[in-house]
Amino acid sequence: MGISVWQLLIILAIVLVLFGAKRLKNVGSDLGGAIKGFKQSMREGEDEAGSEKSLEDKENGNVIDGEVTRHDKDKV
Repeated sequence: MGISVWQLLIILAIVLVLFGAKRLKNVGSDLGGAIKGFKQSMREGEDEAGSEKSLEDKENGNVIDGEVTRHDKDKV
């Protein structure tokens, strides 16, 4: 008991009458821009996560352990 093609066409006609073609076009382009922006931010997030992982690997190989002391006898 799905929706038939005729029922979809009737719903589309009602929506066109209520909102108009120009407004639906604007809504569609706004929705497309939002989806594009979301995908771009997801890609940027993956790139940042990958670069953080490579930095961690580099830091693990170069660990320096020590203590800092000051030897300014004149300024004490």
